[in-house]
Amino acid sequence: MERGELLKRVSSKPSVLGGRPCIAGTRIPVELILENLAEGVSREELLAAHPTLTGDDIAAALAFAADLSRTAFAPLSIEAR
Repeated sequence: MERGELLKRVSSKPSVLGGRPCIAGTRIPVELILENLAEGVSREELLAAHPTLTGDDIAAALAFAADLSRTAFAPLSIEAR
């Protein structure tokens, strides 16, 4: 599936989980997918645990995370008074 199509599978609505990025049409947050993969849960285990999830949804979560990683973040500096 094309990257642009994958990214359309991720949505963020204030009325769904407080606006956290989720797989569109579900209440499965992108962070749940990423955390599970990072902890060593296989794609197959993740799909079995969440029957509404698809392989393309997992790819969408990874593409979304890759896009976020390209964002430059500046550390906040808090000066003591």
